[in-house]
Amino acid sequence: MDTPRLPARETFRALYRHFRPHRWTVAFGALLALLGAASGLLQPLAAKALVDRLGAGQSINGILLVLTALVVLGTAIHAVGAYVLERTAESVVLAARRTLVGRLLRLRLPEVERTQPGDLMSRVTSDTTLLRAVTTRSIVSAFTGSLSFVATLVMMAVMDAVLLGVTVGVIVLIGGSVALAMPRIALATQRAQEAVGEISTVLERVFGAFRTVKASGAEERETAVVEAAARRAWRYGVRTAKWQSVAGSSVGLAVQVSFLAVLGIGGARVASGAISVSTLMAFLLYLFYLIEPVTDLVEAASQYQMGSAAVARIAEAERLETEELDPVGPDRPRTPREATSARYGTPPVPHGTPPVAQEAASVRFEDVSFRYRDDLPYVHRGVGFEVAGAGMTAFVGPSGAGKTTVFGLVERFYEATGGRVLVDGRDVRDWPLTELRAAIGYVEQDAPVLAGTLRENLVFAAPGATEDEIRDVLVRARLDGLVERLPDGLETVVGHRGSKLSGGERQRVAIARALLRRPRLLLLDEATSQLDAVNELALRDVVAEIAREVTVLVVAHRLSTVTLADRIVVMDAGRVRAVGTHARLVTEDPLYGELAATQFLSSAR
Repeated sequence: MDTPRLPARETFRALYRHFRPHRWTVAFGALLALLGAASGLLQPLAAKALVDRLGAGQSINGILLVLTALVVLGTAIHAVGAYVLERTAESVVLAARRTLVGRLLRLRLPEVERTQPGDLMSRVTSDTTLLRAVTTRSIVSAFTGSLSFVATLVMMAVMDAVLLGVTVGVIVLIGGSVALAMPRIALATQRAQEAVGEISTVLERVFGAFRTVKASGAEERETAVVEAAARRAWRYGVRTAKWQSVAGSSVGLAVQVSFLAVLGIGGARVASGAISVSTLMAFLLYLFYLIEPVTDLVEAASQYQMGSAAVARIAEAERLETEELDPVGPDRPRTPREATSARYGTPPVPHGTPPVAQEAASVRFEDVSFRYRDDLPYVHRGVGFEVAGAGMTAFVGPSGAGKTTVFGLVERFYEATGGRVLVDGRDVRDWPLTELRAAIGYVEQDAPVLAGTLRENLVFAAPGATEDEIRDVLVRARLDGLVERLPDGLETVVGHRGSKLSGGERQRVAIARALLRRPRLLLLDEATSQLDAVNELALRDVVAEIAREVTVLVVAHRLSTVTLADRIVVMDAGRVRAVGTHARLVTEDPLYGELAATQFLSSAR
């Protein structure tokens, strides 16, 4: 994903948002840094006094004690300040990651489908890491470096204005190359971070289909893809290092040339009696002391350029559209859906109204149209049907007819382009999402199983489930035998995406997970496609039993499942062409008759 750079004002605003909660801690660290810098500013004056006393034959013991105290005190204060800032930097990264992860997990499904997951992961990992430097060290370095720089120039002016003019002239002349390097550092860093995101994307894809990669003999090809992205990251990383080296070397060169110029001109001024030897020595010490604040300023600018690239990528992720999971208060702005309700003459039910406990849900589609993007064709074209309550409703039709999309609209993974989707007579857009989805059990087509233990997968949608409830659902889903065979029972780790389970076992786990939620509406999308005949028959009986009290919607391709349905919705080309029972549709609808005679034929019993 090519991320545009943010304007400087917007970058500062985004940085301050991360920095603001820790501003007082950073201010304390900056204060310590200033105190450490102040102790350093006093050292050349003490050295000058020491040389003057040596020239006058006076005792230097007191001056040596003062110098020692300044060195020790300055080092201690600097160490404490550095710890405070580093600790705060880690806190900034932690807060940024928590915020970003919380937002990414609330992304709307279309946003996730448009974005590479690996790239999103790199925003949480590598991009937030760059905030560590830019939101603390960079800000403090810029602040303390500026003050130290100005204070040092003032002290040098007190020593000798002529030598100060020589120093500033050389630094400005040579240091101009730093200004040329900074934009290049930002661009190279951004490209490097994008390449790191590509690496994460490719690896996520490969490990998500590891068996397919191996079975296809694609290891070398995929390695080459990762290597190409890694080389791009390396190339841009080297480019960043090159320009950082140019900036750092310019500072060192400017100071060294300034030293030679001051030494030559200062020596002439000492010879002419304009200044003393101790003044020249103190000025040279200040010149060396000037290296640190100038370096801090260059480092701050460099870190800002690197951080601005990361901030742009994080800000882009933060702009992705998210779902509102919390119930919305009564004083919310009027939603587009409420305007639609007014047009239909049915005012929406107020937010926060709880569903009727333990009653099977009703589902109704009213002239629903939908397409995934404006540049894509419609998937639904005026879909309309009604499921009044408990029972099983099967959706059948050719591939691409829009069957699975029905479930996506009921779950509100997507918003209908036109018309209304109602659950319990209430438009799904008027339901708080947490309340709507709490009433629904959903088994996806590929029946995903998450990495972790079998128990964690079962209670994923119902974390408060009791042991009795878990045992009951294991029996109903025909998983009790599997649990007995596993070495650690429910605590057995099932592997990445359930790799240690068979396809049928993964489907049964997904079904058990949905049943444990005790839904009022159960959505099964090809939920038994990978089961053997025995387990399919057993689970079919379980679903039939559940359908007595729960509304069950099934996308099915097996005749054995369809014939059990109380009603069948036949879909074709995004429309509902017929609704009825199997016996009636076989004789009255040619498409269903053809499907029953061909696609379902091998499954008939």
